[in-house]
Amino acid sequence: MEMASTHMNNTRDQAEGLRRIVAPKPMKIIAISSGKGGVGKTNISINLALSMAKQDKEVMLLDADLGLANVDVLLGLNTEYDLSHVMKGERTLEEIIVDGPANIKIIPASTGISDMANLQPAEHMGLINAFSELSCAVDVMIIDTGAGISDSVISFCGASQDVVVVVHDEPASITDAYAFIKVMSKKHKVSRFHILANMTHDAREGRELFNKLSKATDRFLDVVLDFIGAVPYDSKLRKAIQHQRAVVDAFPNSPSALAFKRITKQINNWPDNTNPDGQMKFFVERMLQSSTIQQEVN
Repeated sequence: MEMASTHMNNTRDQAEGLRRIVAPKPMKIIAISSGKGGVGKTNISINLALSMAKQDKEVMLLDADLGLANVDVLLGLNTEYDLSHVMKGERTLEEIIVDGPANIKIIPASTGISDMANLQPAEHMGLINAFSELSCAVDVMIIDTGAGISDSVISFCGASQDVVVVVHDEPASITDAYAFIKVMSKKHKVSRFHILANMTHDAREGRELFNKLSKATDRFLDVVLDFIGAVPYDSKLRKAIQHQRAVVDAFPNSPSALAFKRITKQINNWPDNTNPDGQMKFFVERMLQSSTIQQEVN
């Protein structure tokens, strides 16, 4: 009897251990958008991804700027396959993932292929299905979206837990950021946005940019904006770009790298996805919902 009891206890312990191993980890899914191109959105995405990886997070970076991808270029990576091959059924999503610096996992997109930037509904669904088959377990997935408010940008942002909007000190940046927030809030029920000011001269300028945008949204939209910080102008950042490296990797003590580290610490305190059905399933379900809404709008 004692041996049987001991065996049963050991079996239960092993089963409990297996459940802990296979249970999906909570995962943050963060979309980086801007409303306008040319504000440094991709560089923000790369440096946040590496900064998180250096803080012991398993990170995946999705280049979702379909048709104008450049994450691989900015990091000096040679990618044989990308999302266009997944869309054609030539490769699975896991087969195109490449390893980046600090062991981040990168899903590359295609460059100069207009069809990728204007997916048909069936192709869009194919992309969603590809993500549903992805089994990589990560702590954070950062999505570098395209600029503007295309269907793919809206779907990726609508599926994410958190949306970071990058702004720059020029009128068009604030105007386009407002337009993006308006679309996401009114048509896709996103009610909270994190604002990051890029290429600022000082912290005060970053806060003023946030105040300009916040004043407009407070007046006309039912949303909450959260200022998460500013990344300053930095000659080291430009030098890192020229050498196809992230500044947090090449010059970890530079002003911009330190800013990324501060912002990353804030992000680490954001709530995790507590959906009991898992991590990627949550993202795919949100993608499906967002895609359905977008088709109804069109």
